[in-house]
Amino acid sequence: MSEELKHKCGIALVRLLKPLEYYQVKYGTWRYGLQKLYLLMEKQRNRGQDGAGVVSLKFDVPPGNKYFNRQRSMEDSAINVVFDKIYKQFRKVEKYKPELINDPHWSKNNLPFAAELYLGHLRYGTFGDNSLDNVHPVMRQNNWKSRNLVLAGNFNLTNVDELFNHLLELGQSPKDFTDTVTMLEKVGHFLDRENQQLFDKFKAQGYSNIDISALIAKQLDLVKVLTESSKRWDGGFAVAGMVGHGDAFALRDPWGIRPAYYYHDDEIAVVASERPVIQTALNVSHENVHEVPPGHAVIIKKDGTVSVKLVLEPKEKKSCSFERIYFSRGSDIDIYNERKKLGELLVPSILNAVGQDVRNTVFSFIPNTAESAFYGMVKGVEDHVFKKNAEQILNKKGTFSHEDLLHILSERPRVEKVAIKDIKLRTFITQDKGRNDLVGHVYDITYGTVRKGLDNLVVIDDSIVRGTTLKHSILRILDRLGPKKIVVVSSSPQIRYPDCYGIDMAKLSDFIAFKAAIELLKERNKESVINEVYRKCRDQKDLPKEDFVNYVKEIYQPFSPEEISAKIGQLLKGPDIKAEIEIVYQTIENLHEACPNDKGDWYFTGNYPTPGGNKVVSNSFINFIEGINKRAY
Repeated sequence: MSEELKHKCGIALVRLLKPLEYYQVKYGTWRYGLQKLYLLMEKQRNRGQDGAGVVSLKFDVPPGNKYFNRQRSMEDSAINVVFDKIYKQFRKVEKYKPELINDPHWSKNNLPFAAELYLGHLRYGTFGDNSLDNVHPVMRQNNWKSRNLVLAGNFNLTNVDELFNHLLELGQSPKDFTDTVTMLEKVGHFLDRENQQLFDKFKAQGYSNIDISALIAKQLDLVKVLTESSKRWDGGFAVAGMVGHGDAFALRDPWGIRPAYYYHDDEIAVVASERPVIQTALNVSHENVHEVPPGHAVIIKKDGTVSVKLVLEPKEKKSCSFERIYFSRGSDIDIYNERKKLGELLVPSILNAVGQDVRNTVFSFIPNTAESAFYGMVKGVEDHVFKKNAEQILNKKGTFSHEDLLHILSERPRVEKVAIKDIKLRTFITQDKGRNDLVGHVYDITYGTVRKGLDNLVVIDDSIVRGTTLKHSILRILDRLGPKKIVVVSSSPQIRYPDCYGIDMAKLSDFIAFKAAIELLKERNKESVINEVYRKCRDQKDLPKEDFVNYVKEIYQPFSPEEISAKIGQLLKGPDIKAEIEIVYQTIENLHEACPNDKGDWYFTGNYPTPGGNKVVSNSFINFIEGINKRAY
């Protein structure tokens, strides 16, 4: 993606189902689980830029001994910092008492993070400040093991205000107004209540307090706790957690907005945000890694029992299509094929944009995430050329010369790597106040790949969100090659509406498609549409979120997608650009054809899966009109 978009978080849960001694004998180290956690987190580095954290839980340690250990960091390369600090303590033992480091029993009793259960997290913070307190996993501690709670998640809730007020009604005084604290306290409240109900039941049966603690640990109903906790949550979430006595869970929202996958055998159980990282870390097949069903939780009991339980009634599945287009790793076989299909389906529109002139067109891509869609686009053009050439040969029926035949067969897509991304420069300039003066050098070009004044240049990107990098960098450097026309292709449709479920696309005013629609309304003397949408949004401002309507759709209704694309091209073409500029977007229909199982498309269509989404887009439009530069939730 030419513009760096971020989204919220990756999770990795690892539960060893055998004693540590088992892994020492079979794999040569009791640190097997910790090593797998590191791999799961490292392979999900794409999901977190602001910090990383790990919590471990030791089972059955004597009273007076620490059973939780936590390490978090907000430094650069936070994963490496966290694990370096963890392993630093192991290295000390290896240096002075090397015979003890391979003793699982001694290690568990004497070393932190020698444990049976681990929870890791990678954070991108879209809510709250970027302080260490907001780096997951977060903890709610208590002297009773079964009341201790650790939580980490990939989530954004749209109704934190409602949930916060509910906590106040319960008599709590939360320490912060964030979805993380709100979620932690909600689960913690119902965990406390479940503990108390079980305590009262066993106390009435005459059990001692010590015996009751063990009975609670065995009979704690995590499904009940999670159901009561989450029934008011509006948003996308994949949240994992552990309870101090040894139970663990991973819960996914009922719309399936945020991704979660799991695997287990008789040695290990894991949950992660992406399927291929589990495949790679554990060397298991695609078929053995399962998607957590929407509204369900993977429950791992202290005794090692693994089950998938219904927590919230599943809704129409609206899993995030942006995961398929951009965020998730392209090493997943389904995602890779879907991205190729997205590129292939754009070919008819691309050919129209270059006047069917394949001979005089160079095809390329914007590094790096558009590469898979590029392969699909090239395949589609190759298929088109092959069919066209076959028809020419059949129609000629042998009446053409050897030279004619060679000319026909020589036609093929001209593929070049035109744009080169300078990652080091990007890291530097994103922190510089003079960013706009330097942004033109984020990318470089391969000179001589385009014939000046003769060739069209087609470049595919996976999405065009704000258009800033295109306008100030990419189009300017591509124009230096001298093409007669530059066609910028987006494998995703026009992004028209803010996201409120974890992706950093929160403000309408940022979107180039929204700016284009507003400009068209002004040009065609339709400002009354803007005023009417503002009035409707203001009128519903104090309604319950369930009653909100997405009136912002009316901003786009007077125009076809092609009209908006044409206007975007005009907005992105600077005065110094000599080539003709055309923008080609994916259609909604093609998006669904390429990604048939992941139809969460609210950023393109405005069809939000939860009521809170309509409230967010309405408030975002009010913010735009009133000049308030902040997100609307």
